[in-house]
Amino acid sequence: MPVPAVNVSFEFFPPQDEAAAVQLWSAVQRLAPLEPGFVSVTYGADGSTRSRTHQCVMRMLRETSLRVAPHLTCVGATREEIEAIARDYWQQGVRDLVALRGDPQPGLAVSGPFIARPGGFAYAADLVRGLRGVAGFDISVAAYPEGHPETPGVEMDLANLRRKIDAGAQRAITQFFFDTDVFLRYRDRCAAAGISAPIVPGILPITGFAQLLRFAARCGTAVPSWLRQRFEGLEDDPQTRRLIAAHVAIEQVQRLRAHGVADFHFYTLNRAELTYAICHALGMRPKSSQAEAQVA
Repeated sequence: MPVPAVNVSFEFFPPQDEAAAVQLWSAVQRLAPLEPGFVSVTYGADGSTRSRTHQCVMRMLRETSLRVAPHLTCVGATREEIEAIARDYWQQGVRDLVALRGDPQPGLAVSGPFIARPGGFAYAADLVRGLRGVAGFDISVAAYPEGHPETPGVEMDLANLRRKIDAGAQRAITQFFFDTDVFLRYRDRCAAAGISAPIVPGILPITGFAQLLRFAARCGTAVPSWLRQRFEGLEDDPQTRRLIAAHVAIEQVQRLRAHGVADFHFYTLNRAELTYAICHALGMRPKSSQAEAQVA
């Protein structure tokens, strides 16, 4: 039986200043030749980066051939406002979106129930349904193998994911994780729950371990003791940290690949080096390099 080809997508976030913009566009130019299925552009959980997200999306549409998937959330706008944003994206050539509920407390762990804005979407499933009513977008939603911080368990989260898929989402992208078995069990649970849409693992290359710990604490991702041990004592050794980080991520995706996973979503943090190395290990090559190899 032939092994399915690997498909990847990349996530970027809108830059805050000129230096960050240079870093972002360097990453985009490095990763674009790998021909991802799409690239997503984040949108502050509270809607705080809406204008910067839009600017970033428009520049990618103008200056690259990438399929760009802006994030949209339920926060900070009415249904009519969000639908107007989506309608404008469609007119500008956007065909992909990432639909998220969002969080009203940026940078903090969720500590209370989400309260929808009057006249706004209350849940991600509602948002998906509204976006599907605007145009024929290809919509991705979030999934949580270790459970969303607000839900008491994975079963409730699975029911919520089912509602999002039933509302019209084409795929679910998971929160990042490091225990591969957690993802594989979650994938099996999704199948048992009748969720047939692709469950795409979200991969976070470790560009900084302290930063990773903050991210994990925020979203409830477990950081295994073996992973902590690998980075122990490397606070002042960035070169070794990068080598360890590459090994950890390559090991993770290769194990997932061995279990039949063909789609991967990379949280790049606007850095290309580790993501490019992981994709290379998955057998991906820039199109130009493939052509040169055939000629040779």
